[in-house]
Amino acid sequence: MSSTQRDFTQGPIAKGMIAFSMPFLLSNILQALYGAVDMLVVGNYSSPDPAVSAQILSGVNIGSQITNLVAMMVSGLTVSGTVMVGQYVGARKQKDASETVGTMFSLMALVGVVLMAMMMLFSNAILHLLETPPEAFEHAKTYLMICLSGTLFIFGYNAISSIQRGLGDSIRPLIFVGIACLVNVVLDLWLVKGLGMGAAGAAWATVIAQAVSLILAALYLSRSRFIFDFKLRSFRIHTEKMKLMVGLGIPSSVQSIIVNISFLVMTALVNSIGGATASAAVGVVGKFNSFAILPAVAMSSSVSAFAAQNIGAGMYDRAKKSLGVGIGIAMAISAAVFAAVQLFPAPIIGIFSPNEEVIRSGVEYMRTFSFDYLLVPIQFCFNGLIMGAGHTRFTLLSASLSSLLLRIPVAVLFGSVLGWGLMGIGLAGPAATVAGILLTGWFVFSGRWKRDQTGIHREENA
Repeated sequence: MSSTQRDFTQGPIAKGMIAFSMPFLLSNILQALYGAVDMLVVGNYSSPDPAVSAQILSGVNIGSQITNLVAMMVSGLTVSGTVMVGQYVGARKQKDASETVGTMFSLMALVGVVLMAMMMLFSNAILHLLETPPEAFEHAKTYLMICLSGTLFIFGYNAISSIQRGLGDSIRPLIFVGIACLVNVVLDLWLVKGLGMGAAGAAWATVIAQAVSLILAALYLSRSRFIFDFKLRSFRIHTEKMKLMVGLGIPSSVQSIIVNISFLVMTALVNSIGGATASAAVGVVGKFNSFAILPAVAMSSSVSAFAAQNIGAGMYDRAKKSLGVGIGIAMAISAAVFAAVQLFPAPIIGIFSPNEEVIRSGVEYMRTFSFDYLLVPIQFCFNGLIMGAGHTRFTLLSASLSSLLLRIPVAVLFGSVLGWGLMGIGLAGPAATVAGILLTGWFVFSGRWKRDQTGIHREENA
């Protein structure tokens, strides 16, 4: 087995999951630092005028949410890539795994160019649709256009990371993202604080850091015993692999888009209620939230990687055991994060912005939204098992129902209709997660996740 692979079909489950998830967790923490550092540096150093600083902070928040939506549009390809590579590795089908990688890279490059062009063309309309505060509009557009120019770098890095997860490797992505994060921090301080470039400086720092990460990862893996050789002739679309990848990936992409659109609707609601200050406050909480849910994200990916390889090997009981281990580990960490948030919300928000109005609004929102930290470990790990088995259509159904029937209506009802403001909007997150837990829990405990969705399995003579 290659040094870039790990066999999850053997050995103690808890030990293997911790060994995989801890580097992945650290990698995601560093990944989250991209956006957080942008917000932190912009919030503290973009302007000596607190009002102008809040406007730039609002623009970066709105622009980053749209770029996240672009990434989510192809997230299904990365999910299906993880599932397919993991199941092929578990089934001992290395050639199929390599063809899957070539197909994934080629598809993501093609889709990336199209999405970049379309989003640039309609950027003004999207920003107006989100009711971007007039004083933050140009900052949001500047940040958005620059980040969109680096779409292929973002897609390429995410593709490599998803493939390595399927192979059971979480160490190398940590190294690559660590280097990129360092580059991002240095450039943020230089471009925003040193040169006074505001939102543009934060955006260029992010794009350049992603490019460095992708190039270093590709150079290293092309010189190691990776399952893909990165030669030009290997970048091709294999029709059979593409059909399976798209079939598994489209539901996952649509799921991510729906979830992100529901949060964009909440952003528009916040903008209409409180303007740039409220938008900046919710943006700050959102960046902290990207850290707070990482234990659940790491264990979900760990469960998914374990499940994919073990299902490919026909070991369903071992796949299910990884679920309980994942929930237990994630819950222990998330409960501690929840306690810290409830005890010290103002100091946490104050790290990102010294503006007293931003802190006050952020505390109001964070008090209720943070209850989600106690719930996401359960839902995310349920989703990890279901996606590892290839049932991306069900996770789409679950996310759609919880986002459209609960997250948005709850935000509108409590935030606007009943006049609870940011505290009411914060309730929408936990409400949607409860619905997701009920749906995914039923699917898991009914045993429906065991139904074959990929046709990938270990042959008797393998």
